[in-house]
Amino acid sequence: MVAIQHVTAVGVTGVAAYTDVRGGKIPNWLTYPLLLAAPVLFYVAFGEQGLWDSGLGFLACGIVPLAMWRTGGMGGGEVKLLAGLGALTGVFVGIEIEFYAMAAGCVAAIVVLARKRRLLPALGNLFFLLFNRVIPKKWRRDVSSELQHEIRVGPYILVGTLIAVALQHPQWVGMNPS
Repeated sequence: MVAIQHVTAVGVTGVAAYTDVRGGKIPNWLTYPLLLAAPVLFYVAFGEQGLWDSGLGFLACGIVPLAMWRTGGMGGGEVKLLAGLGALTGVFVGIEIEFYAMAAGCVAAIVVLARKRRLLPALGNLFFLLFNRVIPKKWRRDVSSELQHEIRVGPYILVGTLIAVALQHPQWVGMNPS
């Protein structure tokens, strides 16, 4: 049953990546069924304990993206997708998916900023975003909105899902599981 959940996670994130790249949104018709079906799958596979595992995965994988959404750092579709993936795959694989997705997104953002020759100004922007509240007023600087960039997170969630699933099933990708 776990293999079905992991294959489903890859399929859902593949569609999410496609819709995010094409239209800039991860649609509700993709995320809501995931959020509703994941606990049912866990319950069918593992009984009451599976239902608890799915709920814990939903909470653990949804709380940080929700906080990011509230501050404007992430879209609502990404939040629902990550929470749904946590509910579908469980807390540990869900957190792995998030970790690898965010790592891939960070690397991609650094590459894009470096290619546009905006990496150093963006890092300076990041410094002031983080520390403006605690440094003395004379050193504070307004954060330039022109140096803030948006990236589509959907493709990186797909990358994170592929990596996490490959690590759970090394035989699927020709790695020796020993």
